[in-house]
Order: sequence, then structure tokens, then C-alpha cells
Amino acid sequence: MPEKSEDLPLFSQQPGAGGPARAPAAGVRPSSSLSAAVSAWAQALQANGRSIHTVKAFTGDLNLLGKFLGAGQAVNSIGTQDLRRFLDWMQKGRRVPCSPKTYARRITSLKAFFRWLMEIAVLLEDPAVAIPQQTVLSPLPEVLTPEEVRLVLETAEALRHKQPPDARSYTLLALLLQTGIKKSECLTIDLNHVDVHAPAGPTLFVRYGDVRKRYRERKLVLSPQWVPAYREYLAQYAPRQRLFPYSPRRLEYLLEDIGTAAGLEKHVSFNMCRWTSALQDHQAGIEPDRIRQKLGLSKIQWREVGTKLDQLASEMEEDGDAPPPPTKKPRRP
Repeated sequence: MPEKSEDLPLFSQQPGAGGPARAPAAGVRPSSSLSAAVSAWAQALQANGRSIHTVKAFTGDLNLLGKFLGAGQAVNSIGTQDLRRFLDWMQKGRRVPCSPKTYARRITSLKAFFRWLMEIAVLLEDPAVAIPQQTVLSPLPEVLTPEEVRLVLETAEALRHKQPPDARSYTLLALLLQTGIKKSECLTIDLNHVDVHAPAGPTLFVRYGDVRKRYRERKLVLSPQWVPAYREYLAQYAPRQRLFPYSPRRLEYLLEDIGTAAGLEKHVSFNMCRWTSALQDHQAGIEPDRIRQKLGLSKIQWREVGTKLDQLASEMEEDGDAPPPPTKKPRRP
């Protein structure tokens, strides 16, 4: 199954899905075939709120194990050495290349499957417990330097004052760099999700229609300097419900065009703006947990994101692209 790249990782598990997946598991016995057990596991994963992409990936990995050992082999006959031979075959004997990220996920799939068999009392011993888990970090994302941020914002700002004036590019770009929202979140912003009169200052409410994803909802503070461009955009384009009623590709072209007009070789994208926003907060000394909450990430997801932000900040400092350190306000006597 091809890998799906998400730089700031997506949630694949819904709230309450962290516990054992026990139902439906009727009919699974120690002598059940590997294929039958995997089929029951897939139903259990879905019943516990796992996304369809996660279910397909996990069961696909176990079906590959069935191809190696035999789909009819009883689950209670599979031992640690069988799993080690399978993983060795994945790396050395199979003719299809296996990336480090895919290999690490397949170990995760094995561990999750046999742990589930233990939890529903099908197995007395877990053959995967002795298999070491491997963690693989994806490559560092590309971000904008402080100078490049200045250039793209100035370029988008210039479009506001050309003839005829166009505030759309600035409204989109500045919103992404301030909030770090994902493309999917940007596309679902309704006009009533933006409150420029909020007591604490202009606010964006990130909403989810799916009740299973409500835990990702959050309130983000907007810069007052963004509001005039926002109002100009509303007057110029008169959106009725969605703030940006355009296709994903149309908005991607807008960002790319800004980068090209600013003379950048980088292709400005939603993902680049998201990471740049997070890195700006990181370099400004904002507490990690506040950045995590702003991005809508779980604590588990933050482990990799936080590590990457540390690496990006270090590289930028080495290249001389880091912003000056934040100045502390003197305490009042």
C-alpha cells in the first residue's frame, strides 16, 4: 500500500479508541486461521473508531504475513521466530522495496494484532512482544525563512493595492501563517467561524462536522492587522457561507503564485505555511504545549513534531536565518 505523506500527521484514532478492541470478536479461537482472525480484527478496529485508512493499512500488513506463513495457519501456532523470519523476508527476500517507514508500520501492525488476540483471551502468550519497535522520522519539511515570510507577505500585500485591488491572496496567506491550520480545516471555515468582535480579540474557531473529530476543535487568536484585509476580501468577493469557496487546487495555485511573484524557488503550500507558523512560535519561545494545542495535535503526535521543530530551528540558526531571540519585558517594580 503506498505511503500517504502528511507532514503534520493526521489523527487516525478517534477519542475512546485507545482501549482494547474487543468487539466484534465472536468466533475467534486459538485454532482460528490467520485470515479469519484478521477479518475479525478489522471489524473490531472499525467498531472502535479507527479510520478506514488505518484499517486498510493494518490488515494489509497482516495479509502480507498470511502470504508468507499461509493464510490458513492457526494463530496459536505462530511464534516469535515466524515473525522474525517474516520481517527478515520483508527487508531482504521480498522483491518489492520496503521503506523504513513502511517497515516500522508493519512492526506496529504485528504488535497491535497479537496484543488484541491476547486481550480477547485467544492467546496466552504474545509472539510479537519480543519484536523491537522501530521509530522512523519522516524527512524534515521545507519551511520559509523569516526573510522569505517577509517577502511573500509584502507580495500579497501589494496585490491589495493594485488596480483593481485584490485582498484574497493576503487574507489566505496571512491566515495560514498566523494559525497554522491545515488545508482541510481552511476549506471548511464558515463565515460565522470568524469573530472580529470577540472580547479577547479577533478569533477563528476551527470546527469539525464529524462528532468523532470534535476533540480537534479549537479557538485561535488572530492578529488585528489581518482584519482590514479580511473585510476588503469580503467586500470584493462576497462569499456566502464558506470563507474560501474554492477548490483545493485553486487555493494551492494562489499560494504558489505568491511565492513565484516574490521570487522564491520554493513552492509555497499549505503544509509549508503550517510548519512555518509552528516554527515561528517555537523560535519565539512559546511553550510547546501551547503550540501543540494550536495545531490540534495529540501528545503522541507532538513527539515527532516537537523533535522536527527543534531540528529546523537548529538548522536555521546554523544557516544564519534564525530571527533575533525574543526580548523579555522588564518586570514592573
